[in-house]
Amino acid sequence: MNKITIIGGGNLGKSIIYGLANSDLFEAKNITVVDKSKHNLEEVAEKFGVSTSQDIVTSIKQVKWVILCVQPRQLNAVLQEITDIVTNDQILISTVTGTSMAEINEVVPNNTVIRVMPNTGAAKRLSMTCISASEDAREELDFVEKMFNTIGKTLVIEERLMQAATVLGASGIAFFLRFLRAMIQGGIQMGFHPHEAQIIAVQTAIGAATLVAENDTHPEREIDKVTTPQGCTIEGLNEMEHQGLSSSVIKGVMASYEKINTIK
Repeated sequence: MNKITIIGGGNLGKSIIYGLANSDLFEAKNITVVDKSKHNLEEVAEKFGVSTSQDIVTSIKQVKWVILCVQPRQLNAVLQEITDIVTNDQILISTVTGTSMAEINEVVPNNTVIRVMPNTGAAKRLSMTCISASEDAREELDFVEKMFNTIGKTLVIEERLMQAATVLGASGIAFFLRFLRAMIQGGIQMGFHPHEAQIIAVQTAIGAATLVAENDTHPEREIDKVTTPQGCTIEGLNEMEHQGLSSSVIKGVMASYEKINTIK
């Protein structure tokens, strides 16, 4: 239970390593990172004190957990490389977009596979990670939740919703940032210097999200608290809706969802 190998030391891999290396779940020396890039390996070794290797086969021997943190186009080659090496008691955790547990089990048929979908908030331990597993992986699922709670919040969902979770939780980072950029641009047009507009907009966004998260209220309840009759807030909100704000966001989310269902 106390050894883990992470295949892939890119941005997401580094975020996961950061969380695990700073938790009480694994000692840094029992975390091995595999990557073709010497630069990535040198960086994670220096920052986190973890073990590193360019050899997948050697690195997955005698470990309980193997996190597949590679691009979709790289996954099949990785699976082919480990299929004759993994033992039945090893758990594969996949962060790979668009690949089901059943598809992974076509190549490695005897291993439990658990799917996870973090987002780039993991770099600040603020990820929203959705997790899916089969019914017979309940015991392993509990520990995987603990792993990914080290980089933010987790939610266990049905596998059929993993594509939607990718859009809402992972692509959603970009959607919120695009709205934030627009707020900053509006602030500049009103007279703030760019850095001032960014400070105000960013802190306001953090405050808005925190109100909903910590008060456990619907966004509209918090909106009602800052809209007064005939005031400037309701004037701005109504103009945004007249210009199609909510409709555009929903259409954008659904366009992303339709696209992800075509990606393999």
